[in-house]
Amino acid sequence: MSESKKYFQFGLTHNFACNYLPEQQERLVVVTNCEDITNENYQRLLMAGFRRSGNQVYRPHCIDCNSCESIRLPVYEFKPSKSQKRIISTNKDLTIKISLEADERYYDLYQRYINTVHQDGSMFPANKEQYKGFIFNELIDQLFIEIYHDKQLVSVAVCDNLPNSLSALYTFYDPELSKRSLGKFSILTQIQVAKSLNKNYLYLGYQIDDCQKMNYKKSYYPHERLIQDQWIRINKS
Repeated sequence: MSESKKYFQFGLTHNFACNYLPEQQERLVVVTNCEDITNENYQRLLMAGFRRSGNQVYRPHCIDCNSCESIRLPVYEFKPSKSQKRIISTNKDLTIKISLEADERYYDLYQRYINTVHQDGSMFPANKEQYKGFIFNELIDQLFIEIYHDKQLVSVAVCDNLPNSLSALYTFYDPELSKRSLGKFSILTQIQVAKSLNKNYLYLGYQIDDCQKMNYKKSYYPHERLIQDQWIRINKS
């Protein structure tokens, strides 16, 4: 079947407890024929508000809540704030490398990150099966942005490498280096990598204003949010 003829089938999950807003119930629309995913049609799904976790591609479809808004950065228009410039300066001694294949060293760093930073999250405690099932998808091209300090791997950003965009799947880093703001530095690095690869957008997943641990995404300007199926530009006020 040609790319233009491919279509998706969708299913709807039952309600379950929301991972981000404890008082809410979550429900997802999921793609049920994920074996037909390609770089091109997954990018179209991203534009429609979908996202992936491992082989599952989904979009929130909750009954009484619209808090999850897809967010993306037009990378050529991004301008770092003063605090973001300080983060870049603080980390100017770090080395950045791009790999198209995952390294076995990633898991140890991932495990330390999850078991230290996210002990209250659904992925705690980390294990290899969960790591592999969450991070990887054999049908979509991926790249891995590695950050080193004195030749020691301290951060990995996992991205889906799509025709017109990068999609930030997950970042994990050395929890002992929290003062370096490696999570924020990773986004700044992904913006630069996207530009170097001639991508127009960096997708950051979902912005949830009422969830404090998700609010870091909205501090990159300008950005666009998918609101009522329309991408709305948000400029810094």
